[in-house]
Amino acid sequence: MVGGIKNDDVTDHRTLSNQTKTVQQLASRNGGRLKAGVRALRYRNFQLFFSGQLISLIGTWMQSVAQSWLVYRITGSSLLLGSVGFASQIPVFLIAPFGGTMADRANRHRVIIATQTLSMVLAFILAGLTLTGKVQVWHIFVLAALLGVINAFDIPGRQSFLVDMVGKEDLMNAIALNSSMFNGARIIGPAIAGILVAKIGEGWCFFANGVSYIAVITGLLMMKIQCTRRTPTTASPLADIREGFRFASRAAAIRALLLLLGLVSLVGMPYTVLMPVFADRILHGGARGLGILMGATGVGALLGALTLAMRSGVKGLGRWVAFSCGSFGVFLLLFSFSRNFWLSAALLLPVGFSMMLQMACSNTLIQAMVPDELRGRMMALYSMMFMGMAPFGALLGGVLADRLGAPVTVAIGAVACIGAAVLFGMRLPSLQVEGRQLILAQAVAGGEPSEEMTARVVD
Repeated sequence: MVGGIKNDDVTDHRTLSNQTKTVQQLASRNGGRLKAGVRALRYRNFQLFFSGQLISLIGTWMQSVAQSWLVYRITGSSLLLGSVGFASQIPVFLIAPFGGTMADRANRHRVIIATQTLSMVLAFILAGLTLTGKVQVWHIFVLAALLGVINAFDIPGRQSFLVDMVGKEDLMNAIALNSSMFNGARIIGPAIAGILVAKIGEGWCFFANGVSYIAVITGLLMMKIQCTRRTPTTASPLADIREGFRFASRAAAIRALLLLLGLVSLVGMPYTVLMPVFADRILHGGARGLGILMGATGVGALLGALTLAMRSGVKGLGRWVAFSCGSFGVFLLLFSFSRNFWLSAALLLPVGFSMMLQMACSNTLIQAMVPDELRGRMMALYSMMFMGMAPFGALLGGVLADRLGAPVTVAIGAVACIGAAVLFGMRLPSLQVEGRQLILAQAVAGGEPSEEMTARVVD
């Protein structure tokens, strides 16, 4: 007995107190991590951007799935399916350098408002043609190509606009949340499209996409952006483009990230273009199955983006790029062998997770290593590699799928991704040295304390 209280009671009380403190500490820690994971949303401009884009991107994914199904329903051709993908993305490869130059010279806010408005107009035109029964394959080709031209200006402008909304300190979190939003829409959009296409046809998906642009345009108009002062230049746009290419070619770390991304887009990403073939002929899921498969990829990609959002620095992202590229290839290879619908859907979860990690980590590292005056042009090169190489992959995938079959085509691309990941991993130690120097150089130029930045440098 101690003061009338049993020793066992004291022990139990202390144990309970310690357990309570532990629970409180864990709750506080988890709450802190959650706040850190969405810290870019404390900026009003980014809140408006995030909410508007989420609605708009749901419509974009609805149109993407519905358009693929429309082409496949009209033609039944894997080659034409790949050709439409080529037409929609080849302009990004050819014109994105000019879009990047515009993003470095012009008001990015106004550029994005213009591109989103034009995209809305194209969506309504496609909806009108489809709902009136007048749509033909050549209509889809032309409208897809025009949307690609718009995206060549929209993507570099939108990616480089993130820093204008949140600043450099929260740029990585904004990139991760932007990717989360993209893939959250990727889950919802295909699922809705699969139902609508089966029930009322593709035209209403296109119409819904057109309406969804109103949300993002409204959000952009409500923003109050302090325009970054651009350094006056008398150089021609071509000279600016050459300057961007020179910087990327001389920086081995940036060059390696871009080349790896380009290879994955060329040989790995065609699986998305061939998804209607898998959904219909191989897995026998129809339009609804296509929506589920695309949604499964989106769930995995969303988890990958959220994983990156919980990070607060760029240290270790180089290794993440190598591992995510390798795992993307492994799970994509397994997907190519699967003939069970639900197993295939499950395998697409890690495929999407790995793809998103590589893309978002590469984006973050490149933006950390480039000076502000070249940000738009570097994002143009990023767009060329990630989206601009995709049309060549789509065309190549369509040709090979016609001759070898979709599963063999996807398997070949998966093996190539695994090999590229191994080569990148072998070069990583030497690339890390230059990566540190580039990131620290931008930190010093931006006035950040070198000690603080050193703790966040890629390792």
